[in-house]
Amino acid sequence: MERYGITRGLLLSPPLQGTVALPNDKVIALCARSGGMLAPVVTVEPTAKDVKAAVKLAKENKKEVKAFKIRLGYVKASAENPVFNGLYDYSESEGLPVLFHTGDTAFSTGDLSRSHPLTLDGLANKREELTMILCHFGNPWFEDVAELIYKHPNVYTDISGLITGSKGYAEKYVEWLAKKISEAIYFAGGAEKIIFGTDYPVTKHSEALDLVRRLDVEESDKEKILWRNAERVFGL
Repeated sequence: MERYGITRGLLLSPPLQGTVALPNDKVIALCARSGGMLAPVVTVEPTAKDVKAAVKLAKENKKEVKAFKIRLGYVKASAENPVFNGLYDYSESEGLPVLFHTGDTAFSTGDLSRSHPLTLDGLANKREELTMILCHFGNPWFEDVAELIYKHPNVYTDISGLITGSKGYAEKYVEWLAKKISEAIYFAGGAEKIIFGTDYPVTKHSEALDLVRRLDVEESDKEKILWRNAERVFGL
């Protein structure tokens, strides 16, 4: 991070297949060792026990925890499942954003019917005080995310995890990403709702920074994406 001039960031445990994800308390411990560079995001599973534990952990680490994350498409629950109501209530009361995995999943067993970004429209209608962040720009449903961040004052998105290594047409794919994100910004009328992210090591810092450089938007909008929006939304 320091190599690329990144001074603050969020850390969370990724979805893993065939092994156990890093527990939330371990994520918090790692952040504590970062000298203030990293802030934890608590990952929440769709059970009453896990929701209660996540809220308790956030309360115990109120100064450190900056958000929650729900792994839509990887867990057998939708965003509007009542099991998450206690989490949403606490998030609203504390002004903590909730991140949602949206779009493509890393595994063929992922459930796109739950990770499609439009499944979050209903929750945004019901929970107007809940700050919602649609991770990965809903890739490949960029236009749908553009509509959601335009329609809902409380909905944001990020550009994390969009580049997943070399593959066929890799250069053309990055060009396509830059075009899609730029067009979403045109539709939304600005980049106030778009947040920088990497999902490292899925996407390298250099790759995410290069993607922002490629956007056909004003430099002031690139600045909002790179740090201003995250600073405002997460209180970094």
